[in-house]
Amino acid sequence: MRHQPRTATTTFLAVWLSAALLAAQTKVTPPENKYTPAQDVQLGREAAAEVESQLPVLRDDAVTSYIEGIGERLAAEIPNDLQHSEFRYTFKVVNVREINAFALPGGPMYLNRGMIEKAATEGEMASVMAHELSHVALRHGTAQASKATKYEIGALAGAVIGAIIGGNLGTVVSQGAQFGLGTAFLRFSRDYERQADLLGAQLMARAGYDPREMANMFKTIEKEGGSGGPEWLKSHPNPANRQAAILKEAQSLQVDNPIRDSRGFEQTKTRLRGMSPAPTTEEAVKNAERRGGTTSGRTGTSGRAGDVPVGRVEPPSTRYTTYDEGGVFRVAVPANWRELQDSDTVTFAPEGGYGTLNGQNVFTHGIQIGLARNEAHNLQTATNELVAAFARGNPDLGRATGYQRVTVNGRPGLRTTMTNVNEATGNPENIQLVTTDVGNGDLLYAIGVAPRDQFAAYRQVFDRIVGSIRLAN
Repeated sequence: MRHQPRTATTTFLAVWLSAALLAAQTKVTPPENKYTPAQDVQLGREAAAEVESQLPVLRDDAVTSYIEGIGERLAAEIPNDLQHSEFRYTFKVVNVREINAFALPGGPMYLNRGMIEKAATEGEMASVMAHELSHVALRHGTAQASKATKYEIGALAGAVIGAIIGGNLGTVVSQGAQFGLGTAFLRFSRDYERQADLLGAQLMARAGYDPREMANMFKTIEKEGGSGGPEWLKSHPNPANRQAAILKEAQSLQVDNPIRDSRGFEQTKTRLRGMSPAPTTEEAVKNAERRGGTTSGRTGTSGRAGDVPVGRVEPPSTRYTTYDEGGVFRVAVPANWRELQDSDTVTFAPEGGYGTLNGQNVFTHGIQIGLARNEAHNLQTATNELVAAFARGNPDLGRATGYQRVTVNGRPGLRTTMTNVNEATGNPENIQLVTTDVGNGDLLYAIGVAPRDQFAAYRQVFDRIVGSIRLAN
């Protein structure tokens, strides 16, 4: 009988400590979202089908089964208030060498072979998966899109693909750019990244992993460096004090006997080493293109047949309307210009100054803003590469001026003017290109287009639009 009070006290203390630790964990609340969970599922399903038509999914039962086991273990720990009965979490390996991973709305997750090969421990690999799962559970993709536009789900699917396929390439493939809305799904705001870190660490702990492995993971993949660093860090900007925040959260997450490297982890790494080297994403997409999976695109000022821009074009309004593009940047444009809802571009043009060619939006008057890779980490070199890429899609493109130094959102920028023949109308046009390095291996650019005889009047409008750009991060 003397042992009973001691047992009761011990039990009470254990319960109290457990409750105290739970209370100490950061509460992660999903942001506002105008889309329904069912729409997340629809979007993810459409995007997944396109991903798998362009990227090589690894067909190896042993590797897939191992990754699915870890993913399912983590998904089972998603809190009840973040569970959505419509969601179906799936886990596949993409046979490309870049260190990357991404998850689509509604549950499909893709882990690059390069990420598995570079992970130092199973816990580090699980931390990437937990982070991506958190983005899905918190519905960050559609939440960020909710801030930006009036896009329908069908248009969003193409934007997701543009962010995945275009964003992973070191050179231009299918215009090789991440434009506007597409970035909403893979380039989350700092607040969303912090939320995914915190919830991801909590999922790890509940699944039996040491959440400190998430902080270790950053160190592991940052060592890879290379040309601009691993893709996963490029598409997931590093919030200030990220590792410190994860380690602080880990203090409230008690894990007894955390999972170490399992036999499956070593077997999987050995199995991958025995395979032929994985291609780069660029090589994989080009292979898919040769098989008919993709088609190379041109810039919005080209095309040969279709509903070409027609009609009278009103002068730009002196009133301006501000647009928020995926929480990535804000920009103000003339109030009588409309936002063109294409799958991979953010273009603003007036009535009569735009149309479609071969299923793509084209314009004779207006401006297009996007992000391209800056692998050189040198503004002028990256701009030269971008101009060369546009020239490949526009055979009549010619340089008219050298570079002028400008400022974009407080950052050093370059401006140049090019000549072109608009293939939609056959008329000569001038194109003003402005670029600036926005970090994380990205180059922001703005292309202003107007007929040559009207360009002088439009140039000051383009300069005002570029001057209004405000980056979210």
